[in-house]
Amino acid sequence: MTETAERFGVLTDEAIDRSRRRIGIPQPLPNPPHNYEVTWDATRHFAFGYGDDNPLYCDPEYARSTRWGSLIAPPTFLYTMGEDAAPKPDPETKALLKGDPFAGLGSYQAVMEFEFWRPFVLGDRAKCLRTQVGVVPKDSQFGKRTAHVTHDFIFANQHGEPVCLQRGTWINAERHTTRERKKEQEVAEPYTPEQLAEIDALYAAETRRGAEVRYWEDVVVGEELQKKAKGPLTTTDVVVWHAGWGMQLTPPGAFKIAARVRAKAPGLYPANGLNVPDTVQRLHWEPARAQELGLPTSYDYGAMRETWLTHLLTDWIGDDGWLWKLSVQHRRFNFVGDTTFLTGEVVDKRQVDGRHEVEIALRCTNQRGVVTSPATAIVLLPTRSAPVTLPTPPADSLDGIVQVEMARIAASG
Repeated sequence: MTETAERFGVLTDEAIDRSRRRIGIPQPLPNPPHNYEVTWDATRHFAFGYGDDNPLYCDPEYARSTRWGSLIAPPTFLYTMGEDAAPKPDPETKALLKGDPFAGLGSYQAVMEFEFWRPFVLGDRAKCLRTQVGVVPKDSQFGKRTAHVTHDFIFANQHGEPVCLQRGTWINAERHTTRERKKEQEVAEPYTPEQLAEIDALYAAETRRGAEVRYWEDVVVGEELQKKAKGPLTTTDVVVWHAGWGMQLTPPGAFKIAARVRAKAPGLYPANGLNVPDTVQRLHWEPARAQELGLPTSYDYGAMRETWLTHLLTDWIGDDGWLWKLSVQHRRFNFVGDTTFLTGEVVDKRQVDGRHEVEIALRCTNQRGVVTSPATAIVLLPTRSAPVTLPTPPADSLDGIVQVEMARIAASG
């Protein structure tokens, strides 16, 4: 099986086999990070981009008075960080990692899991080690034959201390199969003044636990988190999100800089209606591109909903709590015009190895009552006798965590 047997935009057995041979091999990151360092401006822009004005992320003077003693970054700020930690590949590895086995396919985020072990604080830099850990071919009504690819992104700070782990699964499907399926018709209708007033009322009612400590002893199973709204989603919201998040898929830069990138990776720049090459990401703000792919209009990013859920959680736990684990499934599109309501409730509380854990069930639900992203989280809360002790990472180094992850994947079959 060789690369020559693969075809651009077609899901082949050869492509799946080549992808499988990459499992466990550190892969260089394709782009430099949006932020090389945690700064006041960067965290504020990121937080404002998802509607969060928490002073823990946005006001260094306030943050100095908290248990952290410094401004810290929001949990999913990791999306904007990470200098490449992959070793320089030898010629054989370089050949194996060349190109994308699934180039030209539609790629849709399905599941994202996070583990947070310590915060990124003001002045921190980050290294990120990316490793593919799974490839599973499946048949799906969404896009007929698909390939589910799972990657780990493991982060450490400038001191070599592991900070967090991001484990994501993407569904890769041939774009023509998504065009052939019945188009979804669940798009937003014009809002009435009464509907908009209800959404604005949720914004006005938002509260943040902040410096008021939420103690583990006071939490009751069945307790509900305060409902939040995100929407109606506009193209402007997506633009503001990008200002803090960066571009992620397409390398940063415009005009001459983009032209240089396009020369190396033309597949990232399909032509628009004027025959002008433009980023594949434009389907998130250009309805015509989304419609070419069988969707009624533009839609959000999975990372946006993940970040919205962290907003719900961090507002609830307060400055002294810690978000340890978050797992989010993305099941439906969230189109421009849709409103997402964030809800959650406590489903368990327990003491484990000295940790005081609270398990929370979460969901993103649109204005039609459809759950677009169910999720679960584990947060750590202080007790009246002791503050939160940050969780211990599974190993002391990025390479060590990779080995733990590979063993975990092998054990799960």
